[in-house]
Amino acid sequence: MQREPSDQSRRRKAQFCTHPNLLSSTLLRFTTLRLTHTISPLSKYNHPKKFETREMASGATWRLSVSPSNFARLSLSFRTKRRQLPLRTACTVRSEVSLSVGVRLIPHPRKIETGGEDAFFVSGENGVLAVADGVSGWAERNVNPALFSRQLMSHASNFFADEEINCDPQILLRKSHEATTSVGSATVLFAMLEKNGTLKIANVGDCGLRIIRKGRVIFATCPQEHYFDCPYQISSESNGQTYEDATVCSIKLKEQDIIVMGSDGLFDNVFDREIITEISNFQDMTEAAKGLAELASNHSRDFYFDSPFSAEARTRGFDVKWWEKLLGKKLTGGKLDDITVIVAQVVKASTEQHS
Repeated sequence: MQREPSDQSRRRKAQFCTHPNLLSSTLLRFTTLRLTHTISPLSKYNHPKKFETREMASGATWRLSVSPSNFARLSLSFRTKRRQLPLRTACTVRSEVSLSVGVRLIPHPRKIETGGEDAFFVSGENGVLAVADGVSGWAERNVNPALFSRQLMSHASNFFADEEINCDPQILLRKSHEATTSVGSATVLFAMLEKNGTLKIANVGDCGLRIIRKGRVIFATCPQEHYFDCPYQISSESNGQTYEDATVCSIKLKEQDIIVMGSDGLFDNVFDREIITEISNFQDMTEAAKGLAELASNHSRDFYFDSPFSAEARTRGFDVKWWEKLLGKKLTGGKLDDITVIVAQVVKASTEQHS
């Protein structure tokens, strides 16, 4: 059993961790992210006519347009220059497998106008999945918690094809973190699929990942935390965690395996058995991600649902008052939060791919 940290340690390491916050009955409006290739969550570009064009390591350029309505649409167009790539850049040359990816993000009900504090980056053809959950406690210091997670994912989108990365998510995490200048902190999970089907994972905090094969969960990440509802987090502060604190692992995947990945807003509100049942209803990964996110959202607003979060809270000593227990009551309900869901299926890749 893990020893409880001292009061001084709690204040130093987890000053921005929030107390368990169970659901409210506030109705939720959804923000839809539609992707055609690679999405970088650069929602700092809030003006509807703001555009940015960048050149990536492969010579490909992309153009991002953002419409900041409640139903935000992201569209990317590509102009690719044919160019010889380094053989060591395993994620961007001849590949045996790739990912068919769907994504859905639903902000916290009180953060719909700002888009929430989660951010993500995916590239299905290159087998890169990443999600970051900004720590909301920074708002108490008049810092926008979303800036850190969004900038972190922006740098990941720029660095993932660098030769130095060589399909190593821990190195990608290091480079992205070092380049991030915003004040804040975030939990983060990076996953990179090698051309031979090996998925490499680097995780700091309580974002999660499940691998489903033939209707069974064959792999699940474990959250890292200082204590209940206070996860590890990489930070702009010197006393935060770094890439060296990441849990690093790898697993060999097969065609048709499904990766379900997301922020804790998913896994605090949906059990693994529900995830399996829900994705079995869809062939399209975008629809599967949408279904899972909406299921998590519904659970988060249900006072009577015995969620993974409320069940874990009871085991950690959080429960109703003693006289309510005598009446047969117990702590229930989902947890309101930003919800990011990424669903990816392993498929055969085309003969030759570029970023």
